[in-house]
Amino acid sequence: MLVIKRKLLILFLILSATFSSAENLQTKQLNILFDSLSKIDNIDDADLLEKKIWDLWNEHPHDDNLTYKLELGTQLMYEGSYQYALQVFSNVVKSDPTWSEAWNKRATLLFFMEDYQKSLNDIKNVLIIEPRHFGALSGRAQIFIKLEEYQKAIDDLKKAKKIHPVIRSNYLIPELEKIIKGLSV
Repeated sequence: MLVIKRKLLILFLILSATFSSAENLQTKQLNILFDSLSKIDNIDDADLLEKKIWDLWNEHPHDDNLTYKLELGTQLMYEGSYQYALQVFSNVVKSDPTWSEAWNKRATLLFFMEDYQKSLNDIKNVLIIEPRHFGALSGRAQIFIKLEEYQKAIDDLKKAKKIHPVIRSNYLIPELEKIIKGLSV
């Protein structure tokens, strides 16, 4: 019995080190990509870096099954099967509440479902886990625009711009500033 416990402990330690190593590798890759992204002024190069970042965010660091579930939920969401997608994303969030992209996908779905408060709650979790998540910041700005909270939208868009200087949503900032100026006249 003692031998079995030792073997299980050794197996657990090996698996833990493997999982930790995969997460560390993903974090290192993201750090390099974000560093490069912050220095880019060319939209084409930025698009390539952004795609690599999204690819990493969409891949769970050590559980291929969760990656598959996230892909399934995303497919369901874009097909319009919102309730089923919500169940899938909620399951993924429950399975690993430390995976920022699970929260982000569910926040996106909740935005599509026009449940803005729940979407904002999920975005809050995304940004706690991954403060550099320019997609979550841009998404939250979209919610604030829907809620006509334009200054909050501008603030989030500016935060996203600091992370991703040539993010495509930059054009919204002067447009929203015009709206605010028009409202205050």
